[in-house]
Amino acid sequence: MLLTRSLVRPAWRLPSTCRHVSTLSQNSHIKAFPATVGHLLTYLDTNPPNPKLAIGTTTELPVTPRSFSANPDFVPILNEVLSKHAAQDPGLKAQAQAFASPGGMTFGAGGGAFSQQRRRATKSGDSGSGASGQGGAGGGGVGGHVHLSDLRNPPDYGRIAWPEDILGSIEVNGHGEVVGEFEPSGTYRILTNEGMLGLSDFLRGKLIEHLQAKEKSS
Repeated sequence: MLLTRSLVRPAWRLPSTCRHVSTLSQNSHIKAFPATVGHLLTYLDTNPPNPKLAIGTTTELPVTPRSFSANPDFVPILNEVLSKHAAQDPGLKAQAQAFASPGGMTFGAGGGAFSQQRRRATKSGDSGSGASGQGGAGGGGVGGHVHLSDLRNPPDYGRIAWPEDILGSIEVNGHGEVVGEFEPSGTYRILTNEGMLGLSDFLRGKLIEHLQAKEKSS
């Protein structure tokens, strides 16, 4: 008897770990991976993503403050990177130099610089927010603090960013040189109606490098 053997071609299937990934319309550097409920948001390309290194999750896209849940492990990671590298950020260094310039004008593009006298006045009553924190006094050769702010909502010239947009502050002297450590603001929000996590190219690169290193070591 002549035996014949037929070949059964298996149907093509995507690996179970393969997920369609997109990027946020508000921030093309952030990837959105499908999750059990909604999407997981991360800077990393690894598929499947590591939830512990993610920015957070959202139940819908486009992401909104209502749909977003932050990863509690992410902000400490972000602050660790800023503590190491904020002083080398070109935008913050430019603010420090503007602070030390004649007249000590406030630098508005990425936040505000204000003198120690103004900082004390702010703590005693003025919120220093984008609505009331108008600058102009400057350092006057005395020194003070410069804000590092999210770039999603740059304040008007001569104004200080809103508290939810301020990542932290760093002390500079009257010559525009960084002399202090980065201090997280405690008021920063990863996502607002203006967008999500608008870091400079320099700081975003440092954050991604740090996340990649933690991913390899985990």
